[in-house]
Amino acid sequence: MIGIRRKRPADALDAIEPPGNAETVAGVLSVTVLVEVLGVLSGSEVWLLGLLVFLPGTASALCTVQQTRFIAAWTTLFVTLTVVLRAGDGARWLDRALLVLLTLALGAASVYACHRRIGREHEMLRLRSTAAAMQRHILHPLPMLTDDVLVNGVYEPVQEDRLVGGDIYDVVTSPWGTRVLIGDVQGKGLAAVGAAFAVIGAFREAANREPTLTALVDALDASVVRHNSYAEQTGEDERFVTALIIGVDAGTEAQVVNCGHVPPRLVHEGAVTTPALDTGVPLGLAELADEPTTVDWFAFPAGSTLVLTTDGLTETRAADGTFYPLDERLVKHLGLSPTELPRALYEDAHAFAGDGLRHDDVAVLTVRRSPRG
Repeated sequence: MIGIRRKRPADALDAIEPPGNAETVAGVLSVTVLVEVLGVLSGSEVWLLGLLVFLPGTASALCTVQQTRFIAAWTTLFVTLTVVLRAGDGARWLDRALLVLLTLALGAASVYACHRRIGREHEMLRLRSTAAAMQRHILHPLPMLTDDVLVNGVYEPVQEDRLVGGDIYDVVTSPWGTRVLIGDVQGKGLAAVGAAFAVIGAFREAANREPTLTALVDALDASVVRHNSYAEQTGEDERFVTALIIGVDAGTEAQVVNCGHVPPRLVHEGAVTTPALDTGVPLGLAELADEPTTVDWFAFPAGSTLVLTTDGLTETRAADGTFYPLDERLVKHLGLSPTELPRALYEDAHAFAGDGLRHDDVAVLTVRRSPRG
């Protein structure tokens, strides 16, 4: 099944996986032979050795420390022997001595650079492993199954090297049914991620405590206000969070509170509709609202599917500035299962953008109503 996109902790290092020892030796010998052949053909055997001086530097970016040491030692030995055996009458001995010293110095520097690179890669691997473990606790892996719904989806941070972005989601089974959250934190960066953590933590706690969605939303709003208060003390920017909070129980309807978020799409019997919902203010701005939080109800029959997205999908633009037509493209993908639909929409939006730049995280969830009586 398709779920949240996860990268192995070593993915960041796969592109620079070092060659094997046999490949390293073969490569060094090939370059050495090439330099020798060019030297014989040009009549400048000694001076073409300068091409070998930079071989350890190349190895420091691609090979292990042990392989770089071998290449540096081989290069230094070969250059030294060639200079000594082909020095002729000893003329220009200072140039030849400088060539040997330069080879030795660059070899030592290459080994040191390789050691530093390997150390950074190991540190990055450790950090990414820690981040992956954190992500499993912050954003629960999908799919998630409850007595009421099956939730599946795709989550793609805009920065490929970041596992958690400003988009959030969660699913909680409560005494009052299943409660689903999808949201988008205003802004980017670590401060936005901090606000995302605050909302997710408050949702998991309040979803099992508050019997109504209005009380749940009030708790989420209070969590964003508290986070902004702390951010103000530390000199960071305040944030607000757009969100959809949906409640599904054994009945034939679902209840939802829209806090300034992209409205859901309902897929049922080959048709796509957008439930008529009141749109409230984002979380963190409730004190600016003229009216209290209200709950909307809409039909959510057995076997139907809700499609929830963040504006990272709906605001995807083509090269000519056209926004991604979600409703139109959703109709074309009605033949897919709820498990396949999120990934299909994400890839379709990516193809729609073409060479255009993506400026926001993307989250797409499908909430499939359990086919029970």
